[in-house]
Amino acid sequence: MEFFNFHTHQFTNQPNVLELVNQYPNEFDDSIPFYSIGIHPWYIKEDQIEEYLKIIEEKLQTQNCLAIGECGLDKRIEIPFEQQIIVFEKQLALAEKYKKPVVIHCVAAFQEVIAVKKKMKISVPMIIHGFSKNSQIANQLITAGFYLSFGKYLLRNPDLKPVFENIPNDRFFLETDTIEEGIQQVYNVASEYKNITIKELQGIISSNFNNVFQGKNLEHETI
Repeated sequence: MEFFNFHTHQFTNQPNVLELVNQYPNEFDDSIPFYSIGIHPWYIKEDQIEEYLKIIEEKLQTQNCLAIGECGLDKRIEIPFEQQIIVFEKQLALAEKYKKPVVIHCVAAFQEVIAVKKKMKISVPMIIHGFSKNSQIANQLITAGFYLSFGKYLLRNPDLKPVFENIPNDRFFLETDTIEEGIQQVYNVASEYKNITIKELQGIISSNFNNVFQGKNLEHETI
């Protein structure tokens, strides 16, 4: 594979792109080759949590499930924050049990996410998807052991350029999430901001993929 799309909600089946497609327990599509699965904080429903956790645990034991998530914390929604933390922590416990990385949705709750990671002594990689904040928050997350994934805001917000330029090369991924642009366009902007070639960028992402996903043999899919 030439490109790795760390987080997307749409499987495009391009031969040169390895896509980590976000799936939900109640809307699972087993035709998608590689995916993450989790309870998004937006969609927490108390009477379904345990049922969904059982589905997630079942899928985490399969080769095609590369990560848990997206899951996390969001202070700008009506779901009670304490309930969000409980559901987040239950999913992190599963990530630790099955040694899977975690795709994290975080809105206005970075300190809380850092605190949960520290409290639970999480050892698996945790990746903040769709990062759009300043260098101070980025540095706090990097110092706490997180990876950061960039996509939509890298294309839309020029102010993110100096933030991205200073992210260590061994701590980032690229994604499309829900935007119409392809992952190649995100790579183009990222290589420009980092002042490196696409080939060099592909090497960086490939190395990060192998570190986070422990070099899993994805039926000879390589990036």
